[in-house]
Amino acid sequence: MSAHETASPHIPVMLREVLEALAPKDGGIYVDGTFGAGGYTRAILNEADCQVYAIDRDPAALSRGRAIEEEFGGRLTLVEGCFGNMEALLHERGVAAVDGVALDVGVSSMQIDEAERGFSFSSDGPLDMRMGGEGPSAADVVNSFEEKALARIISVYGEEKKARAVARAIGRARAEKEITRTGELADIVASAVGGRGASRIHPATRTFQALRIFVNDELRELARGLSGAEHLLREGGRLAVVAFHSLEDRIVKRFLAERTGASRTVSRHMPLPEAGPAPSFDLLFRGAAAASDEEAGVNPRARSAKLRAGVRTGAAAQALDLDALGMSRMPVLEGGAA
Repeated sequence: MSAHETASPHIPVMLREVLEALAPKDGGIYVDGTFGAGGYTRAILNEADCQVYAIDRDPAALSRGRAIEEEFGGRLTLVEGCFGNMEALLHERGVAAVDGVALDVGVSSMQIDEAERGFSFSSDGPLDMRMGGEGPSAADVVNSFEEKALARIISVYGEEKKARAVARAIGRARAEKEITRTGELADIVASAVGGRGASRIHPATRTFQALRIFVNDELRELARGLSGAEHLLREGGRLAVVAFHSLEDRIVKRFLAERTGASRTVSRHMPLPEAGPAPSFDLLFRGAAAASDEEAGVNPRARSAKLRAGVRTGAAAQALDLDALGMSRMPVLEGGAA
């Protein structure tokens, strides 16, 4: 999701399609791995007499969700933590298997709209971007990482073609004064990238996206979450994932291709591949579903949304392989170095 999008936080994206994919049933147990404003959670609870475990790493989101927790009288349990740890988080609460997992990947509109969180350049605030408030901030990364490392982060996670120019501009600016505000960074990036030209997006969009993804380890979090869902879902359980940009969607697509066995198909001119593990998922539908034109016209967040979904088979869960997902060489925040 682009950092400039500020739709109402109360509009869950592709809600009807997600509910159709999950097909909530009475007595079922469901995980909303990205609680946010609680849109999916509320809809699932209204759809069936079921139990929902809603996970969020943002204490502010959970605090706002207490009213929803009380409203549904014991059918909703709010869980503070990262959805990549959902298996452990639910095991701690005595839950060994679930009937559905929903993920709405990326930063929430509420976080973007709060200038003090430092996610957006549309309103000036401290250069933070941490979803949970712990660990190095975006300011720490911008001011302490070598230019080469910054360029790689911005190139890989922001898909910014002028990443080296952006990193050099950051290097020059921080040599004179520490960069601490979103407005400062946005101006620095804009000077390196140039104006919008024919593009609708702000020139700093890709750099802000890259820093946010890096600081929060979002793509590895997604991979861990997909793996956690695979381990938790009982046979017939359903996984529904809404992604907002190509990096996220590519990981979901590759994960489902691996787990359905589709990635092992080859040309008739090639030798047959060795038999792999039994498929742990069947696709609920081919490819990715997109939001309707009507929804996209009302909710800007929905314009880039893609939904992929799968149904758990009875086969054993497979080990998470970051290389198979194209992630093994992605920059990672470990001990303050990329």
